[in-house]
Amino acid sequence: EVQLVESGGGLVQAGGSLRLSCVASGFTFDSYVIGWFRQAPGKEREGVASINLSDGTTYYGDSVKGRSTISSDKSKNTVYLQMDSLKPEDTAVYYCAADDNTIWGPAQLYEYWGQGTQVTVSS
Repeated sequence: EVQLVESGGGLVQAGGSLRLSCVASGFTFDSYVIGWFRQAPGKEREGVASINLSDGTTYYGDSVKGRSTISSDKSKNTVYLQMDSLKPEDTAVYYCAADDNTIWGPAQLYEYWGQGTQVTVSS
């Protein structure tokens, strides 16, 4: 059974940092792409970043480019999203998702999803 478990969300002041974690199980880690998405109330789910675990290639959404870094620790089957210089508009539920075919694309292309972790940035 594929499982993705996010953690690391919380309340942070604008300008602060958070590191989100996504622990994956139930599939061959190196064969998948892990993406981070976020969804704010009333808005569509938005791609934040993704990493192709087979070769380490990374992709970032325009809204976080330059402020976020996605990385992986294969020994722990974990993908991280380091977010710096956080802004109130970064407030959302953050999800990690996995797919064996989609490198960077809309949410509906990803097969497996975690339950999400709330990030709230206060001004």
